[in-house]
Amino acid sequence: MNRVILQLVAVAFCFAIGQALQCYKCTFGVGSLCITSETKCAAGEQCYSGVGEAAGVDIKMKGCLKVAECNRTAETNLPGTTNTTLYTMMKTCCNTDLCNAAPGLPGASGLSLALATITALLMAQVLV
Repeated sequence: MNRVILQLVAVAFCFAIGQALQCYKCTFGVGSLCITSETKCAAGEQCYSGVGEAAGVDIKMKGCLKVAECNRTAETNLPGTTNTTLYTMMKTCCNTDLCNAAPGLPGASGLSLALATITALLMAQVLV
């Protein structure tokens, strides 16, 4: 019995090693607009969400980042520009799949989301 458990743990470990961290990616976002896609990180990288300000406008970025660069504020160029347009950005990291999602919708409480989910489930049962 112990041998079977050990084999299952070994197989699970192999799957865990081979699975890359998935993150949301947004190359450049302005204000609350940040068009995202999903990406897989390389070894030694974590998901990050970056927040900065340039000329009074909020700038956002998401993606994968080397662990050594996580949770730091750094000066950054706007994408597609030379070294003349700098702004500071705080890049905060996390290490679970898709953990760098956008924060919840303003005004959307847990109760309203729960009610919407229950309503959707009830409607699905009525339609089936």
